[in-house]
Amino acid sequence: QVQLVESGGGLVHIGGSLRLSCVASGFEFDWYEMGWYRQAPGKQRELVASITTSGKTNFGDSVQGRFNISRDDAKNTVYLQMNSLKAEDTAVYYCNAERWVLGHNYWGQGTQVTVSS
Repeated sequence: QVQLVESGGGLVHIGGSLRLSCVASGFEFDWYEMGWYRQAPGKQRELVASITTSGKTNFGDSVQGRFNISRDDAKNTVYLQMNSLKAEDTAVYYCNAERWVLGHNYWGQGTQVTVSS
């Protein structure tokens, strides 16, 4: 059974930091590209960051330079380090695993991040 379990969300002040974690199980983690997406109320889900199996990273324009994504294949875990948080970073953050050659695309249940003054 595939599972992606996010943790680390919460309430943080503007300018603060949070680190999200996503622990995966039920599939070969190191074969999958991993990503973080977010969805704010009334908005479409958008890519925050992704990391390939070889460690190549990609970031959404709005988080470039503030967020970092990393993975630990030994722990089946992907992380999102979020720094210099802004109010507009408030959203539900979702972990994603994709192996497009197999047509596999898995999602976690999401974790709420709220940035306020």
